[in-house]
Amino acid sequence: MPREVRLPQLGQTMEEGTIISCLVKVGDEVQKGDVIFEIETDKATLEMESPADGFVKHILVETDQTLPVGAPVLVLGEKDEKVPQSFVDSLKSAAPAAAVAEAAPAAPAAEPIKPEPSPPAAGKVMASPRAKKLAGELGVDLATVAGTGPAGKITEQDVRNAAAAKPAAPAEVKLGATIPLSRIQKITAERMLRSKREIPCFYLTVRADVTDLVALRTKLNETSDVRISYNDFIIKAVATGLEKYPIMTGQLAGDTIRLAEAINIGLAISVPGGPAAPALIKPAYGGLVAPILKDVNKKDVKQIARDSKALIEKARSNKLAPTDLEGGCITVSNLGALGIDNFIPIVVPGQCSILGIGRITDTCVPDSGKEPASREPNILVRKLMNMTLSVDHKVANGAYAAQFLDFVRRVLEDTK
Repeated sequence: MPREVRLPQLGQTMEEGTIISCLVKVGDEVQKGDVIFEIETDKATLEMESPADGFVKHILVETDQTLPVGAPVLVLGEKDEKVPQSFVDSLKSAAPAAAVAEAAPAAPAAEPIKPEPSPPAAGKVMASPRAKKLAGELGVDLATVAGTGPAGKITEQDVRNAAAAKPAAPAEVKLGATIPLSRIQKITAERMLRSKREIPCFYLTVRADVTDLVALRTKLNETSDVRISYNDFIIKAVATGLEKYPIMTGQLAGDTIRLAEAINIGLAISVPGGPAAPALIKPAYGGLVAPILKDVNKKDVKQIARDSKALIEKARSNKLAPTDLEGGCITVSNLGALGIDNFIPIVVPGQCSILGIGRITDTCVPDSGKEPASREPNILVRKLMNMTLSVDHKVANGAYAAQFLDFVRRVLEDTK
């Protein structure tokens, strides 16, 4: 009996996905668990596995096609089984079913005919996301590369071989050019617009004296087996603050505020641009993701540093899983490394707040110690850092959020 395979829900918030590549062709034998498609969701590029054993009888989708969860994507059957065209047509015309984890059996209709492989659409290039990313970095035109992967798919090694054989110049970017957006960049734009429309925010800014923290970080990194960043200290301080001020983890649910079950904190990470972005501007024109560090309040700074490093590596190699992007209650976004003193970040939908971190600057401040009335106060050079908190006013009021932010500031200043 032919069995349809439908697009599963690969994440809690996934509603649709885009076919990045098909790793099988008609006639191929697949085993349960074999990767058959690469799917791009609103958060990451993921591998879709076959839910059953069988032979590929018909492929119902094309590369770059966007489908809702539950839409049929492929038909499996026995080796010599003929699939009725009426069965295939019924799948194409039917509304998407609910998200399924396994292929559902269906009875064949009359007048079976032998399906033919679907030819690739004109101008389409079959390549894995990592191969596309590498091609952009190396300036390789994928249209000139012969793929050696399944169904002629271009692999990373194919790109490396092409680059070694004939290095290509990076794309030239000029004023007036039109730069296509990746799907993730489009979704980010949509969600940020939704945030500005639906989340009434207020903004609080404080300056933290992190002189002692800078000295501590330098000392710890001399002997630590993992490099600790300023973000790791900030994330730990935020987690401690959320324990004391739990409403900052909440979301409005009808007439109630539903608090988070765990303290999970998002870390905003810039990633290289998608395949559509010209090579010259990819480092600066990449996308933005905010994977989640889980149960941060239960970890020390070194463990947070290890987890952050792993997430950053996964994000920049396009290997984030749906679970890496779900369950956050606040996000930390640090632009200090880019020379930014202060900025107002946009709250991620589904979270209560986001903390924007500016650069650490050497600043002259008066000595707060007690001085005789006859003496002029000393001027000290201290390391100060601006922090701006954007808060959903539906969840927290100004006084409560101010106490939370002040507490985070004091934790950072008391770090020794």
